[in-house]
Amino acid sequence: MTAPAHPIRVLLADDEAMIRAGVRLILRHADGIEVVAEAPDGRQAVELAAAHHPDVVLLDIRMPVCDGLAAIAPLLALDPAPRVVVLTTFGDDENVLQALREGAAGFLLKDEGPQELISAVRAAAAGDAVLSPGVTGAVISRMLTAAGPRGADVPEADDRIARLTGREREVLAMLGEGLSNQDIAARLGIGTGTVKSHVGAILDKTGSTSRVQAALLAHRTGLAP
Repeated sequence: MTAPAHPIRVLLADDEAMIRAGVRLILRHADGIEVVAEAPDGRQAVELAAAHHPDVVLLDIRMPVCDGLAAIAPLLALDPAPRVVVLTTFGDDENVLQALREGAAGFLLKDEGPQELISAVRAAAAGDAVLSPGVTGAVISRMLTAAGPRGADVPEADDRIARLTGREREVLAMLGEGLSNQDIAARLGIGTGTVKSHVGAILDKTGSTSRVQAALLAHRTGLAP
């Protein structure tokens, strides 16, 4: 991938120094990405973000003083606001849901590989959602459970799906799998810009405010298993 004209500025927020060191080492060797600050808790993350204006904040959930969930709103209130990607583990499903409700751009498993981390930072900086496939299924399952059984809302949901073109339905089904724009483009053999246009049309036509809501719709209507 071609490096951007200006480096993507990243702030790391995690109370574990070894985690921060590992992430910093990975991003240091990625073209077009610069780690501008590190914080051991949410309060310092907000203070450093205000001072350094990162494009992306990689934010741990469980931290002392101020945890990641409490830091999301003040981070997004900054001008300019960074894109917040939550670092999570398999046991954090409920926290992930809350982070998404607070406005996080997505979530990434801490044990993802280096390339997945780099791709997540680039995707977030480009305005794409970051949904780690390893935890998307669990999150969607929790959301489906909270929404209740497939019932009275299905005709209305099916009506929203009916507004989509055939290709948009394909893309929506892949959103339900937690695929990124790059992954969808590779699977369909089209450009990432085209995928981004399809995603925008899907959100607009279905009244979804996020990729996660669109993914939930795909599951509710049977487009995604």
